[in-house]
Amino acid sequence: RRAAKLSATKNTIALLRPAARAFPKSLTPTFGLLVSFQSLLIRPSRPAVFNNSRSINMFLFKKPAMVTKESALKGRDTPMDAGTNTHFVLKTPLRPPFPENIQVIVFGTGCFWGTEKGFWRMPGVFSTAVGYAGGFTPNPTYEEVCSGKTGHNEVVHVAYDPAVVSFSDLLRTFWESHDPTQGMGQGNDTGTQYRSGIYFYTEHQQALAEASKAAYQELLGGKKITTEIVPAGPFYHAEEYHQQYLARPGSRPYCSAQPLGIQLTGAAWVPEELKAEHAPKLPDAYYAKHGPRPGCTIKFDNAQVSLSSL
Repeated sequence: RRAAKLSATKNTIALLRPAARAFPKSLTPTFGLLVSFQSLLIRPSRPAVFNNSRSINMFLFKKPAMVTKESALKGRDTPMDAGTNTHFVLKTPLRPPFPENIQVIVFGTGCFWGTEKGFWRMPGVFSTAVGYAGGFTPNPTYEEVCSGKTGHNEVVHVAYDPAVVSFSDLLRTFWESHDPTQGMGQGNDTGTQYRSGIYFYTEHQQALAEASKAAYQELLGGKKITTEIVPAGPFYHAEEYHQQYLARPGSRPYCSAQPLGIQLTGAAWVPEELKAEHAPKLPDAYYAKHGPRPGCTIKFDNAQVSLSSL
């Protein structure tokens, strides 16, 4: 009898997967549970269902909550093997040291596969790498991060040339590429590892991040932004199969980001004392043709955009 029930459940989930994709937020507790299952089915390389914090939270109908430092997994001293040090698309190094003119920042907008592709396509981006940050466990595995017991976020480490692409341009892409009001999740992906976050390295990055958040909040009106803006701690590279995943042969076109279609245009939001150095550099033509929109990371080409093509 139990086997028959399991078979019926699988068949029901298969039938409802198209509907689940169309409804990123659960309409009822029962449908929400099915959405949880379908996310695990369509996104490859995820842990088993009961080893996933998202499924457990949906089972218990509890909102995801950050783990404490004391209760976080202990991790390990040895870094995980991230494989090659060459970017699959840009053919640049994934890890420092980078050229002296290159600056770095870390972003989290939900599932890091789509986030990374959105940034590596930007003119002036030298390299990107996906990984884990913002938590407590040293050198975590993907499965450990998905358990919700590390405190880490799925993030993208972006190395960029500020002479070509301004940090303000990166921030515009950040805000426009997801819904920063969803708290501990993004679309079909729910859990502390899918939260919105900016992890800065310099005072100028912090000031610009805070200013852009205030400007975007004004554009959104009553929907409160939940993005965390905190100093960058250790960044742990994810496993090699996650790096530039959407560009790899055989990858599945999955991205749960939900851009709101609200644009952070112009430089009015940039603090006056920072405009000379950090005013936006990319033309409006770039955003009109290549800017974030629903499904953009899946539909767009993998190659980096050339300014001369605009």
